[in-house]
Amino acid sequence: MHLLIAGLLLWAAVHFSIRLLPAPRQRLIDTLGKWPYQGLFSLLMVGAIVLLAQGWQQMGAGQALWLFDWARPISLVLMALAACLFVAANAPTDIKQFLRHPQLLSVVVWSVAHLLVNSDPRSLLLFGGLALWALAEIPLINAHAGDWVKPAPVGAGKTAVSAVIGLAVFAALLYGHPWLAGVALL
Repeated sequence: MHLLIAGLLLWAAVHFSIRLLPAPRQRLIDTLGKWPYQGLFSLLMVGAIVLLAQGWQQMGAGQALWLFDWARPISLVLMALAACLFVAANAPTDIKQFLRHPQLLSVVVWSVAHLLVNSDPRSLLLFGGLALWALAEIPLINAHAGDWVKPAPVGAGKTAVSAVIGLAVFAALLYGHPWLAGVALL
């Protein structure tokens, strides 16, 4: 449990530091340089992911608190939506006309999808923790960025391409899930 908590705390602290500690962050960038700072940030994120993965394995599944027979197909639909939102965050798409933070919302949807079908303590900690982080990150970014200026519309064609790429990512994750997470979904 300690490794899982440490991974969540490292993940959240490094992300929150961008908005909560702008002056120390800027001093670090000035001292190290932009690219070395980004490398350090990435290294810390990899460290957080390693801690999360090791903590997940170390903790074991434990007793499920709920089991919903109807949740599995809903979870898969939510996962497809999460993949599309994640892709849309970094692609030209009109989804950004309606959602300011598609990537963070994808984390929330991903977390909810997993919590529908996984209610053991380690799942509550991992998926619940990441959902809470994403929900807390949204107002921090909004306060830092100011008023929302929507990007220019890009059209249905580019939005459709983004959705198709998102669905392809979902399919790859669906088929790769046994190797990524040790659980076959199909």
